[in-house]
Order: sequence, then structure tokens, then C-alpha cells
Amino acid sequence: MKTRTIKISAKTRKLYERRDQSLDHGDVPQLSADEWAKATVGKFYRPIKTSISLRIDNDVLAWLKSKGDGYQSRINSMLREGMEADRSK
Repeated sequence: MKTRTIKISAKTRKLYERRDQSLDHGDVPQLSADEWAKATVGKFYRPIKTSISLRIDNDVLAWLKSKGDGYQSRINSMLREGMEADRSK
């Protein structure tokens, strides 16, 4: 899955500079605006799954299952690759 970087707006940078410095962040390190600018969106994104019924040829299913556990995840990965290739056209 592709990740994308985020752009920090001038308004957000200004709000960051005006943040409450008296808050105790002892156990959570504070990130600077420059560090946030390097952040990526979607790195840990987990899409919502929907349960469906799918009819698939027996030989295709046997091939997928022969690769070990996780055949449904492999089907999803193959469909996602096709979807992303189609979207990038």
C-alpha cells in the first residue's frame, strides 16, 4: 500500500508555536513541526472489511489454498493490486 506525506499548513504551524508549554509531556516526547512534516499517512491504515460470498473456480481456489494459510488475504491483495493499477492509469 502506498503511503503519502502530509503538508503542514501555516495555520497549523502557528497553532503549534502557541501550544500550552506548561502541559506535562514527560512520558510522551513532543514532536517538532519539522518532524511532523516527515510523517506519513496510511502506514498503519487497516481498511474496514466486508464479509461477502464469492463464487470462484475450484482449480483457482485449490491453487490459492496450496500456498498455505491466508488464501482470502491473498485474494484481497491480488484484487487490491489490480484496483491500484487501474486507478493509476
